[in-house]
Amino acid sequence: MNAPAPHDEEAARWALRRRQGLDAEGRAALQAWLDADPRHAQAFAELEATLAQVARLPPAGVQRLRAGLAPRRPARRLPHVLSAVVAVASFGVAWTAWDRWSMQPRFEQHYATQRGEQLAVTLPDAADDGSRVRLDTATRLDVRLYRDRRELLLHEGRASFAVHHDAKRPFHVRAGTLDVVVTGTRFTVRLTRDGLDAGRSVVEVEQGRVRVSAGDGAPAVELHAGDRLATDAAGAPGPVQHAAAAAWREGRISFDGVPLAQALAEFERYGNTGIVVRDPAVAALRVGGSWPAGDARGFAESLPELLPVRLLPRDGVLELVARPAATGHTK
Repeated sequence: MNAPAPHDEEAARWALRRRQGLDAEGRAALQAWLDADPRHAQAFAELEATLAQVARLPPAGVQRLRAGLAPRRPARRLPHVLSAVVAVASFGVAWTAWDRWSMQPRFEQHYATQRGEQLAVTLPDAADDGSRVRLDTATRLDVRLYRDRRELLLHEGRASFAVHHDAKRPFHVRAGTLDVVVTGTRFTVRLTRDGLDAGRSVVEVEQGRVRVSAGDGAPAVELHAGDRLATDAAGAPGPVQHAAAAAWREGRISFDGVPLAQALAEFERYGNTGIVVRDPAVAALRVGGSWPAGDARGFAESLPELLPVRLLPRDGVLELVARPAATGHTK
């Protein structure tokens, strides 16, 4: 009989490695091998199917299988899939780790909110009190729960996470260049194109601690309650606006000395404001305070009391313009 093809032998080796346990790097390497050649995936699938059959055999059946094959020489004289089965069976167990749940998520869901909408969900990652996630306006989030880990991908927007503690299943959130890993805590992650911290990935810790790594290859850093970290698209860290992390969950927008243009852009994330600013000098004026997220008009009407500006109706919108300086009169 011909010797087994290299990809069949490699599939068997991966089977044994998987049985012994793979870390994150090992899982990534396995997935890369599967993706590299359709024959890899086919060989692996065939082996998995055969192992599933072995897993259903009673112990006596496994022993008979091994006894019947023991006298034979070399794997090269055995069908390649059967050789792998015997190698795995030699561990003395008909294990279930080869079931597809070991490679596929046990729960998978895409969540999204429209402009001006928020959404609260409880994840099924615990029997009684699962992790709670709240999505802000215009947010897209993928959730995948595996047996040994919980992975979430924030495509855009902002979400807060109150994580059910489970040391055996780390909770990963990826957003742009940031990768946040926790086992149980409360934190917020943001990745938006507009408004505050536009174009950056931001993490804010409210309770507990998290480990954060960035795309620049720098070592992971540990953040504690009250800490904030942001990175740009290249992974370079930078300062973060000191906005109240929990304000948006209460339906409010808070600013702490941000440019007026950014403040208006943040309101625009929740809906059309009908307010514009065209003068760069006015756009650069800094504003602080807290306002209802859906009340951009109220925000604009309060600005003349805070800044040297006035509201000017023009072309169907309200334009914020500089307030004329007071002129003195002499006799």
